[in-house]
Amino acid sequence: MASKLQKRIAMRRKIHILRAQAKSSKSVKRSFINTAALLHIYKLILKLEAIKREYLNLMATKREYLKLMKNMQVPEDVEVQKLREGFLVKVNCEKGEDRLVRILEALDEMGLNVQQARVSCNKRFEMEAIAVAQDQALDVKEVTEALLGALKRKLEMRH
Repeated sequence: MASKLQKRIAMRRKIHILRAQAKSSKSVKRSFINTAALLHIYKLILKLEAIKREYLNLMATKREYLKLMKNMQVPEDVEVQKLREGFLVKVNCEKGEDRLVRILEALDEMGLNVQQARVSCNKRFEMEAIAVAQDQALDVKEVTEALLGALKRKLEMRH
């Protein structure tokens, strides 16, 4: 007897919850409450699916954007100016491994000694240096081409 009463109370609680979810009055039949509750659940499922689709579209867009940014090469900017006894070298390019080492090796191979340098790797690799030539026969074009070659060699080795 007690179990029948407990089952009846549990059923009434469930019906009360369904009425609240279905936003129906107490005088409505159980079959209508069930139908309204199922309709409400179906609407929630549709909203959830729409949110999932939107999320997947955003993720796909983000992946495409990241892929585009990765494939897009920012040009290397190498500027060389002739000074009295050497060169003022300015390099601005994307960050990467061994940029500074490659540039210093290229300068050394040309017989240029770096006397002063300022390097920043915050968002991009930036370097400004004063290099004195051991051989005065070097010109701006040769130094520029050597530095660009050092930067491109590194890019080719990485890919």
